[in-house]
Amino acid sequence: MVDSQPGNVSADDFHLIEQSISHHFPLIGFFNGEDGKESYFIVGDYNPQSFQALVSELGEQGLVPYINPAGNYYKINLGKKQEKGKSKIHLNIILLLATICTTLFAGYLLGEGDIWKAIAFSVALLAIIGAHETAHYFAARKHGVHATLPYFIPAPTIIGTFGAVINVKSPIPTRKALFDLGYSGPIAGFIVAIPVLLIGLKLSTLTVSPDAAILFIPPPIMEFLSYITAPTTTPDQMFMDYLTYMVNPTNTSDQTLMLHPVAFAGWVGILVTMLNLMPVAFLDGGHISRSLFGQNLHKIISIIGIMITTILGWYVMAVLMVLIFFMGKSHPGAMDNVAPINRNRKIIAVLMFVILILCLSPAPGSTL
Repeated sequence: MVDSQPGNVSADDFHLIEQSISHHFPLIGFFNGEDGKESYFIVGDYNPQSFQALVSELGEQGLVPYINPAGNYYKINLGKKQEKGKSKIHLNIILLLATICTTLFAGYLLGEGDIWKAIAFSVALLAIIGAHETAHYFAARKHGVHATLPYFIPAPTIIGTFGAVINVKSPIPTRKALFDLGYSGPIAGFIVAIPVLLIGLKLSTLTVSPDAAILFIPPPIMEFLSYITAPTTTPDQMFMDYLTYMVNPTNTSDQTLMLHPVAFAGWVGILVTMLNLMPVAFLDGGHISRSLFGQNLHKIISIIGIMITTILGWYVMAVLMVLIFFMGKSHPGAMDNVAPINRNRKIIAVLMFVILILCLSPAPGSTL
């Protein structure tokens, strides 16, 4: 522990920062990180009202404080306050229109030239993705976090899109806010994907030896919904066929369930939910994990999430996770990483874990 100011801060600025922190907390000292290590102040007590006052005071100096437990004490890191760029609504609209076009084209191909199947696919898929990102947006607004409306991403892929994102333009204030931003999107997308799957499976047909098909092991939630809705002779027979398949995948009947484009959109929505719930880095599951656990444990959980994604055969996504985790900055968590998560959110965390299990699905062609 040292008492000198960091090299990139002037003596006057350091004195003002030190004065602000000591005004709200019993200041014990300052650790000046070197060789890329973080610098932080050590304080002896924590009070949520005092921290909020410090946030406002340092905000006027263009700084953002982050407080974390550090043994019997607490450490306060500082970051620069980012300028809030003006949102470009016209860009949201242009990208949405472009994504409607690309998903319509993808649905047209999936529906073998049927325009109504193309429209149904586009509406179903964009409803799931839109619900996911819009839920993030409203969760951000609930907690006073500045965020943009969803940016849809058109792409020349089998589904016509790379999904959508929102741009969070201000720090997340508390662990509760971070948790809410993390779980809101996946649960909204999952809720919309369920009726989409139910409708799509009802529209699907059984066929014998299709000319071309994407074979995959469906996630547990899709198996359950198939048991309810898929065309078959009797529910008991379908259930027995499923058990036979799980025991011996090579011993299957000649019939194949050909998914309607709407069912395919529902399956994509389930995959999006699964991949986003992986507790890695800055993914939605990573936000949930970081809100519940400290930074070091979050890193370990992130590595486990990458391993599970790799085992399931989603190699491209696993590579992206590795790049985000090892080449990007570590997840800072919320500004206030001390205030506890309440009981209701812990129950929701268990629910999100169950949803993740229900959505687990190996990649098509995977040997798992």
